[in-house]
Amino acid sequence: MEQVPTSVLSDDPCHLGEGPTYDVTTDTAWWFDIREGRLFEAQLGSGSIRVHALGRMASALGRIDAERQLIVAEDGLYIRKIADGAMRLLCPLEADNPATRSNDARVHPSGTFWIGTMGRKAEAGAGAIYAFHHGEISMLFPRISIPNSICFSPDGATGYFADTARAVLYAVPLNPATGLPRGEPEVLLRHTGVGGLDGSVCDADGQIWNACWGASRIDVYSPQGERLRSLSVPAKQASCPAFVGPGLSRLLVTSAWQDMDAAARAADPQAGYTFLLEATARGRAEPDVKLA
Repeated sequence: MEQVPTSVLSDDPCHLGEGPTYDVTTDTAWWFDIREGRLFEAQLGSGSIRVHALGRMASALGRIDAERQLIVAEDGLYIRKIADGAMRLLCPLEADNPATRSNDARVHPSGTFWIGTMGRKAEAGAGAIYAFHHGEISMLFPRISIPNSICFSPDGATGYFADTARAVLYAVPLNPATGLPRGEPEVLLRHTGVGGLDGSVCDADGQIWNACWGASRIDVYSPQGERLRSLSVPAKQASCPAFVGPGLSRLLVTSAWQDMDAAARAADPQAGYTFLLEATARGRAEPDVKLA
């Protein structure tokens, strides 16, 4: 386990921190507290942080342009104006199923947005993974229990996703021009030992940086599924990483206090904090999502 220099970006504890992303044009990091319906906005240069109440559970966003974001929420995709926070429903997603909510999501280099849903109580097989492509949502993979680790190789030819409940990370061949599958998912690795596969992001070398929920660490895997590094995180339930800062060499990591009783939280005093790890990574900027 590597102990890299680590600082606290936010000590406002998230019930379920998730969905971090970074806008290189404004040096701004964004992430969510899913359970509390909050969106965090951090100006990394100044250290200032704003928290926006969304009025609904939401889990991820994609940048559309300098003025707008596409928010992945429990009942659909919303266009959000950055200036005033106004949100407009673009299209529903499982809005007729109150038993599910959104979870992990990430934008493919083509601008296609992959989005995962799951049962609010993590019911087996209640979720799915969808693609938002050319203004329409289509289901890619059904019967997912806890969708996580959605990320893409630098060339866009491979997509990854995990079902945390099955402890499996899958790789699927993609059309790089569309971000849509051109083959069936295959098992890349099976997680064993402490913790579970949570959020992931791919770096410029195609390595997969995975937050290991319940194990206080980030694991780095090769495109062949070999574990290369493990970095310590000062909270047990690390949930998702994102590359941030100049050169995209730092790692922002969200965490959660979900399902912790008073004794567990006392033993894990930084549960739910958001961290910055000096990871010496070769990160990649997140692509913008395309509406059409």
